[in-house]
Amino acid sequence: MHRNLISLALACFCFGQLCAAETSDTQAQKTEQAPNVLFISVDDLACTLGCYGDLIAKTPHIDRLAASGICFSRAYNQLPLCNPTRASVMTGLRPDTIKVYDLDRHFRDEVPNVVTLSQAFKNQGYFAGRVGKIYHYNVPASIGTDGFDDPPSWDQTVNPIGRDKKEEALITNLEPHRKISAALCWLAADGTDQEQTDGMIATEAIKLMKEKKDEPFFLGVGFFRPHTPYIAPKKYFDMYPEDTLRLPYAPTDDRDDIPTAAFAHNCPVPHYNLKNEADLLKATQAYYACVSFIDAQVGRLLNALDELNLADNTIVVFWSDHGYHLGEHNGIWQKRTLFEQSARAPLIIRAPGQKGNGTASPRIVEFVDIYPTLTSLAKVESPAGLEGRDLSPLLKDPIAKWNGLAVTQVLRPADERLKNQVMGCSVRTNRWRFTEWAEGKAGEELYDHHNDPMEFNNLAINPDAQAIQVIKRLRPILRRRASGKVPSVPVNPKRL
Repeated sequence: MHRNLISLALACFCFGQLCAAETSDTQAQKTEQAPNVLFISVDDLACTLGCYGDLIAKTPHIDRLAASGICFSRAYNQLPLCNPTRASVMTGLRPDTIKVYDLDRHFRDEVPNVVTLSQAFKNQGYFAGRVGKIYHYNVPASIGTDGFDDPPSWDQTVNPIGRDKKEEALITNLEPHRKISAALCWLAADGTDQEQTDGMIATEAIKLMKEKKDEPFFLGVGFFRPHTPYIAPKKYFDMYPEDTLRLPYAPTDDRDDIPTAAFAHNCPVPHYNLKNEADLLKATQAYYACVSFIDAQVGRLLNALDELNLADNTIVVFWSDHGYHLGEHNGIWQKRTLFEQSARAPLIIRAPGQKGNGTASPRIVEFVDIYPTLTSLAKVESPAGLEGRDLSPLLKDPIAKWNGLAVTQVLRPADERLKNQVMGCSVRTNRWRFTEWAEGKAGEELYDHHNDPMEFNNLAINPDAQAIQVIKRLRPILRRRASGKVPSVPVNPKRL
């Protein structure tokens, strides 16, 4: 009897040890589980966010993300137009490598075997899903379709279409001669958030998170607003009374020292030649309304991560494809420029275990850096030849030594202003922005951001000795980097 009790005790002890070991192994597996990626893209969003210092914007949810992650205050896209910048982000390659400069060319025409960002995760066993706009779409015409998608990038795609498409006849268009895809136009919509396409996108993305919560996923969630037409439920318009808004300041002679090529071919005259300031303020109101509407949808995604207990093991990336003008430089609207407002765009990254949460990084980074950063964080194999840098050091220490430069470019088609097609290329350093049009043949610009952050004074016009030396240093760096012929770090960046 005594022996039986001892044997039973030993058996219970061994069983307990085995259970404890299995529990420990399970906990270790959970700890080592591959992180998910929630990849949030917004269309035509400038740095009009509270976390970027905008005093007008009401964006509590995106600000909450920034407070728990790293907000890159000086992040720059490679080409400020939807198709090229999205193709560049998803391939990790510069426009001159993939030869995508406009809205009509697919990157696989030039690099057919490229492994895209989501495809790299998919190849490593992740579920890769897309809801809404990640690659280019003609907005709003292609809402509800696959747009200019890339099938190898995804296991599953979802293309919601909401009442915003059905109510286009109700839109106020200040420029009836233009399509609503390119005009200043808006609609303060009736109904709920969830009836709008972007509200439906958030809903469908949350459904996928619930379905895939027990396996690693890369989920691309692409919102269409604030791209024109500016459509959001009326309550978001009410957040921005028109009498609280102002058009951006600029000196009356601001355009006198700016090359013709610097202005987009679809916006050659101030404010599209619209003379009524009240109308322009209504467009501003509508834009900010869309920003707050998108902020609410981002909040829904973040809340879902918390509710599903996924937040601690999910990398969240929030980015806009490029910046956006709201009347700067005496009347520039939308994108396609190489000024700061268009080249700079929001980028926020929150990664499990990262340090420096809630700290903004002032280091200059580029959108081609997103690809190698995510594969590095998730320990996913990435292809050779990526043209960006891993931002992980800045996620650990947002003010770490970095020595970054950013190159942004844009192609101008030949028109009545320009006899020939003109490529513009701009390099941004800690202090300077230097821009060439047709390698200087169609003009140059140099702005000192220490003394002229709004880029009002073009120092390339009658340059002094300092400006001449800066241009002499930056010109060869710009020409080499735009073509991807040099590493991301220049030889002696401290002088820049």
